[in-house]
Amino acid sequence: QVQIVESGGGLVQPGGSLRLSCVASGNIFSVRTMGWYRQAPGKQRELVATISAGGATNYADSVKGRFTITRNNAENTVWLQMDSLKPEDTDVYYCNGRVAQSFFDTAQDYWGQGTQVTVSS
Repeated sequence: QVQIVESGGGLVQPGGSLRLSCVASGNIFSVRTMGWYRQAPGKQRELVATISAGGATNYADSVKGRFTITRNNAENTVWLQMDSLKPEDTDVYYCNGRVAQSFFDTAQDYWGQGTQVTVSS
């Protein structure tokens, strides 16, 4: 099986920074796109940023210029550097990995358990 584990959430003041980390492990042949999503209570999960295996990135308009997503393919790890944080960035952040478990496997989405980010003074 595949496990996705996030870390790095916490409480930060407005204007501050946090760095989220996520590692995919287990029965992995290849990890395609990795990404970060966030969800507030009662709301739909929304995209924050994604990065392909080749390094192509995609960001939500609300975080462009403030958040940076990077990855290490050899370690199946993705990071989200969050700068200039705002109270509206407060959410549970989830890591996603699109993983193939063999050459013939159709890649499937796996999710982490989520990490809380709270931006407040």
